[in-house]
Amino acid sequence: MAKKSKKMQEALKKVNSNELYSVNEAVALAKETNFANFDATVEVAYRLNVDPKKADQQIRGAVVLPNGTGKTQRVLVFAKGEKAKEAQAAGADYVGDEDMVQKIQEGWFDFDVVVATPDMMAQVGRLGRVLGPKGLMPNPKTGTVTMDVTKAVEEVKAGKVTYRVDKAGNIHVPIGKVSFDTDKLVENFATINDVVAKARPAAVKGSYIKNISVTTTFGPGIHVNPASF
Repeated sequence: MAKKSKKMQEALKKVNSNELYSVNEAVALAKETNFANFDATVEVAYRLNVDPKKADQQIRGAVVLPNGTGKTQRVLVFAKGEKAKEAQAAGADYVGDEDMVQKIQEGWFDFDVVVATPDMMAQVGRLGRVLGPKGLMPNPKTGTVTMDVTKAVEEVKAGKVTYRVDKAGNIHVPIGKVSFDTDKLVENFATINDVVAKARPAAVKGSYIKNISVTTTFGPGIHVNPASF
C-alpha cells in the first residue's frame, strides 16, 4: 500500500469515513481538506447499480453547469462552408475539415472538446482510434454531432460537461474549482445529480445510486447522503 503524504494524513483526520455528509457539508469539507497549491478541480463520483455491458444501461449525456467549470475549454469544430463560419462566429478555437483530420493524425491534440456536423462524421470517423480512447469522439448523445454548431460551441464555453458510466458502473464529473463559493459548487452538484438520477434505467431493480462522493484533485473522498438533495 502506498504511503500517504503528511498533508493527506492531516486532511483525512478531518473526514469521518463512516459518515454520510449533507451535500453542503461535503462540498465545504472538500474545500477545507484541499491541500493542492493550485486552484484544484472539485469532482463528484457516482457508483451506480447498473450493468454497462447492457445497451439500455449505458448511461451517457451532457449538461451545462449553471456556474460553469472554471476551466476554459478549447473547442475544435469539424465543419464546412456556412457552418464553419457559424462555428468561428460562436467562438470556436479551431475550425476545419480535412486539414484538421490530417493535423490530428500527425499528433496534434491542443483541444478539449470536438464538435462536428453530421456530414463531417465520415471523415472524423477515421480518427476514432485516437479520439475514442481520449473521450473526444463527437457523439449525438452529448450534443457534439449537430448542425447547430453555434449552440454546441456556446454551451461548451458556458460550462458544459459530459458524463459516462465506466466499465465498473462509475461516473466521474467535475463540478468546478476550489475557488468557487460553496453555494455555486452545490448548485452545480445538484444539477449533475438531477440528470444522473433521471437517467435511471428501467431495468434496474432496487437501489440505483449506491454511493456518491466528492473530492478535490488530491484531496480525500467525502461520502454524500443522496437524501440531502
